[in-house]
Parts: sequence; C-alpha cells; structure tokens
Amino acid sequence: MRIKRFAVFATTLLFVALALSLVARAADQHSGTWKMNPAKSKYSPGPTPKSITVKIDSDGDNIKLSSEGIDAAGNPTHVEYTAKYDGKDYPITGVPNADTVALERLDASTIRSTIKKGDQVVMTVTSVISKAGKTRTSTFKGKDTQGQDVNNVVVYDKQ
Repeated sequence: MRIKRFAVFATTLLFVALALSLVARAADQHSGTWKMNPAKSKYSPGPTPKSITVKIDSDGDNIKLSSEGIDAAGNPTHVEYTAKYDGKDYPITGVPNADTVALERLDASTIRSTIKKGDQVVMTVTSVISKAGKTRTSTFKGKDTQGQDVNNVVVYDKQ
C-alpha cells in the first residue's frame, strides 16, 4: 500500500514538473506588455517621447516585438520585428535609419539587439528584466537619424 502511494505521488510530481517546464519554455521574462515610465527614463539627446508601449511574445528561441508610441512632437510611432536569438539579421520596420535587427540572449534576463542599416550598426540595445520581473530597462547606444550620439536609458513597467 505504501509503495502504491509513493508511486502515485512520484508520478504526480513528475507530471507537475513537466507541465511547469513546458510553461517556462513557452514564455520567458521578456514576454508581456511593457509601458515606458518617463519619470525613470533618460533620453540623451532628448526630448522624451510622450508614450511607448511594447508588446513582446518570447520563448527561449524566438521573439516577436511590437511597439506603439507617441513621440515628443505628438507623432505616432510603430516598430515591429520577429526574430530568433541567433545573432542573424531579421527585418525591422518603423526605425527610420535601420532595416535589420540581430538578437542575442546573454542570459535569462538580458537580451542584446544590434540594429543595422545595411551592414552598418546604428544602434545597440541591451534590455534587462529586474529580479522581481516588474521592470525592463533598455539601454540604447548608437546614432540617431541626424548622426548624433544616442545614449538613452528607457525604463518600462510591466502591465
């Protein structure tokens, strides 16, 4: 009788562990809807956009990102891409001085995006999820459409 109970317990535990691993693989920390926190973000050069909302669907291998916003002048913005975390170039839309993005997963909470126009790197973005999973900080380093240096730190809150 005791062995039967143990076998049932062990089998149940195995199924729970399997289900949790499938859920963990299906989505990662970057997945979700993220809204820019303008009070915590720093744009150099400015000005700060009025709003940005980023929607991410990501697993261990792939990411789909869609960003909607309003720039400082009140114009709508939209950036979108679908890519793999393999360092290869994938099309990006909505970035005036870029046409591809290459992604690398540095660890479970950190992604580096290399944004290019042709073969020229125009921006590198490193995005890190906080330990609590409630904020996403993206550091942008590169050049804007006018060739000015960009060093933006954008903080997003999970919605």
